[in-house]
Amino acid sequence: MIQNLDLIGALGNVVANADGAWINMAHCTAVSFVCYEDDGSTIATLSEATDAAGTGAIDLARIDRVTKAPGTGGTWTEVAQTAAATYDNADDTVNDAFVFTVRSSDLTDGFTHIRVAVDGGTVTAITHGLVHCTAADQAANPVS
Repeated sequence: MIQNLDLIGALGNVVANADGAWINMAHCTAVSFVCYEDDGSTIATLSEATDAAGTGAIDLARIDRVTKAPGTGGTWTEVAQTAAATYDNADDTVNDAFVFTVRSSDLTDGFTHIRVAVDGGTVTAITHGLVHCTAADQAANPVS
C-alpha cells in the first residue's frame, strides 16, 4: 500500500533511529517519518533548523495529513488535520503506527534540517529523491 503512505522519489536512505535526529534535506526532496508506539499514545513534534546542531530551531507547522494503521499490519487510514507542528495519536491503541511526509519545499527559507521528536515510541526517517552529489558534498552535508 505504498501509494497510501505518500512515499515519493526513487533513491532514498533510511535513518532507523531518527527520534530527535536532525535530518539534512539539502540533497533530498522529502522525508517520510514512520512513528510507532505499542500503546498508540505518542505525540510527534516536527521542528526545523539551519544546521545539524539545531541552530535556530523552531516548530514547523506542516503536519496536515497522516496515515495510520496497526503496527502489525492492517488497514491504513488517512487522517487530515489543520497544518500543525504536532500530531497526537490520541491514545489510539488499535492504530499505533503512523506515517507523514515533509517535503524540502515545506521548509522556511534558510532552514535545511528537520527532526521529529516523540514522547514515546520510535521514529524511522526515510529520505526520498536523493540528488547525486560528490563525496565532498556528502561529507559537508551528512544525512543526519
